[in-house]
Amino acid sequence: MKVKPLGSRLLIKPIQEEKRTEGGIVLPDTAKEKPMKAEVVAVGNLEDSDVDIVVGDKVIFSKYSGTEIKIEDEEYIIIDVEDILAKIED
Repeated sequence: MKVKPLGSRLLIKPIQEEKRTEGGIVLPDTAKEKPMKAEVVAVGNLEDSDVDIVVGDKVIFSKYSGTEIKIEDEEYIIIDVEDILAKIED
C-alpha cells in the first residue's frame, strides 16, 4: 500500500533506539518514552511552506503530535509540517 500525505503533512517512520541502563539492562518498550526521531517516508504539498524537507531526511518532532497508523505491520505517523522541530544533518 502506498500513502501520500495531503496538504502540508508528512508520513514519517519513528526511529526506535534501544535503551539500556548504565548497568547494561535493556528496557522494555513499555518503559520507554515515545521516540521523537523519525525518517521522512512521504511528503505532501509543501509549496506554501518555507520548510526544506525531502524523503529520506531524519527529523525531530513534537512528542505527542500526529496520527499513528499501521501499514503492513509497520508503525508510521502522519504529522503536520509545523510539528517538525528540527532536521538532523549528518
